Amino acid sequence: FFSHQDHHATMLSFVSSTSNAFAAPARVIRPTAAPAAASIRLANEMEPEEGWNVDNLTDMMDTASNSVAPTTFNGATFAAALPGATAPLGYFDPLNFCSAERDEETIRFLREVEIKHARVAMLAALGFPVAEQFHPLFASDDAPSYVAFQQTPLQTFWPVVVGVIAVAEVFSVFTFENPGTKLWGIRKDHVPGDLGFDPLGLKPSNAAALAEMQTKELNNGRLAMIAIAGMVGQELATGSKLF
Repeated sequence: FFSHQDHHATMLSFVSSTSNAFAAPARVIRPTAAPAAASIRLANEMEPEEGWNVDNLTDMMDTASNSVAPTTFNGATFAAALPGATAPLGYFDPLNFCSAERDEETIRFLREVEIKHARVAMLAALGFPVAEQFHPLFASDDAPSYVAFQQTPLQTFWPVVVGVIAVAEVFSVFTFENPGTKLWGIRKDHVPGDLGFDPLGLKPSNAAALAEMQTKELNNGRLAMIAIAGMVGQELATGSKLF
C-alpha cells in the first residue's frame, strides 16, 4: 500500500505529464541558406578555371557593357535642342536636312557650315552697299558691287586673295573627324562656330546666356544670307548700284 506522501507524488506526476500532453508543440526553427552563401556559390560558378585576373575581369566587364542596349540617337531631336530654334517657327527644317537618321557628327558639320555662311553673309550685307559709296583703297570706277572686284587690282592677284582666305580655313580642318572613318563629320568635342577668337570678351560664361547669344547670331546671319542674295539679285537684274 502507498503512503499518503507516495500518493501525493503520484498525483503530481500525473498532472504534470497530462499538462505537457496538451501543451502547444514547441516551434521548430529550421536553418535557411543565407543570401551571402548564394552569392558566394554564384561567384564560384562564374570563376574561370585559371582564377580571376586582370584580363578575364576586363573581358567580363566588356561583355556586361556590350549587353546593355545603347540609347538610339535621334538626329532631329538633337538638332532641335541646338541654339537657333526661335518662335514662331521653332525648329524649322522643311527639307529634312537633320532627319532622325542623321548622326551627330554630320549635324554638327551642317551647323558649322550654317554659322560660317551666316558670318560671311553679315559681312557681305554690310560691305556690299557701303563699298559702292565709299572705297578709298581701290578705285572701282564707281561700278556696282557685284562687278567691283573685276575693276580693282585684286582681279590680277586673285590667287593671293584665295590664299589669304585659305589660311583662315585651314584651321577648321582640325575640327573634323578622321576622313578615314567619317566623311563630313565634326568632332563631338568641338563647339560649332567656336574659333577661339574673342578679343572683346563678348562670350558669356553662363550657358543659358551663351545659347541666347548664339541664337541671335544665327538669326542675324540667316537674315543676312537672304539680304545679300537679294542685293546681288537686284544688281544682276538692273545692272546698276543699289543706291
